[in-house]
Amino acid sequence: MQLIESKWVRFLFTCMFAIIGGVVFQMLHIPLPWLLGSMVFVLIGSKLVTRVTPFWPGMLRNTGMGIIGYTIGLSFTLSTLKEIGKQLPSMIILTVLLLLFTLVIAYFVSRLSGIPFPTALIGSIPGGLSQMIPLAEEIKGVDLTVVTFLQVSRLMMIIVFVPLLIFSPLITGISQHSLSAQIHLAGASWDGLFPSIWLFAVVCTILAILANRLNFPTAYLLGPMIGTIVLNIAGFHGPDLPTVIMNATQLMLGGYIGLLLKPENLKHAWRISTTAFLSGIVLILCALALSLLLTMTHPVSFVTAFLSLSPGGMDQMAIIAKEVHADLSILICYQLFRALFISLAVPPILKAVFKKFSKAKTAVS
Repeated sequence: MQLIESKWVRFLFTCMFAIIGGVVFQMLHIPLPWLLGSMVFVLIGSKLVTRVTPFWPGMLRNTGMGIIGYTIGLSFTLSTLKEIGKQLPSMIILTVLLLLFTLVIAYFVSRLSGIPFPTALIGSIPGGLSQMIPLAEEIKGVDLTVVTFLQVSRLMMIIVFVPLLIFSPLITGISQHSLSAQIHLAGASWDGLFPSIWLFAVVCTILAILANRLNFPTAYLLGPMIGTIVLNIAGFHGPDLPTVIMNATQLMLGGYIGLLLKPENLKHAWRISTTAFLSGIVLILCALALSLLLTMTHPVSFVTAFLSLSPGGMDQMAIIAKEVHADLSILICYQLFRALFISLAVPPILKAVFKKFSKAKTAVS
């Protein structure tokens, strides 16, 4: 059977599954339907149809991250920046605690699954997919396929389970149906976008490209976010985005994430999948415990604290925070601090530790 090679056909095929998933999940009143629905249906479609290789342009994912970055930037004011300064010690302590929990989890993942500890650890570090994959390529003996699977499966678990927790009456105290109604009523109008949106669009695009060339972590999110913050503090007020644009943003990210997971490339897939699932649950429980600690030390809501410390990506957590009206500025600073810490401090530390570990192992043998 001949494979279809046209990128347009492959993209339209993938987009069809993404849109169907969004519609189905919206009809079922599942939280974040256009993110979760597109992700799940693209994953299923990629396994069901073998004649067409799914394709999702990186430009769409980058555009979605840029829109999220703009949305985050709108929430920053001088008062919130002062509050963030007060919380810097907490950011450091809670980030270190979360990484220590990850270390313990990785040890048990290694023991239960038989995965070498360096591979289990790099695969378990939260929110560090873009940083950990290049690191795994540089360290001798680390299984890149297993690292990718652990990172992506945990990310997909968090994208599914965190919204279910956040939108449940257990945490928010309101039903999904009533919350959806509030969100629908709160949607911005198209008339309010122009002409001010053009200034923000140009600045966000330029800074996204610049941040990417400077090798910023999550450059297409940070660049627009920084640009929006600067314009916002300078007195230019950007408009809120209509619900249709926010739904399209969820789809841009969901389609991309749905294509990341490739369990068929794994050896002992069932054992590794089970271990990855259990470790993801434990990591979410650790984030819940640390969230309680944060609410005890600072005047933030539990929803804001949980999303701030959830071991997912900034873009996905920001989408959820936008839906439940959590404090985006606090959330993104905790997420950004952890991302920068993982990008700057963790790789050299791991390289040094694994180098000594390898030398000691060689000397023993």
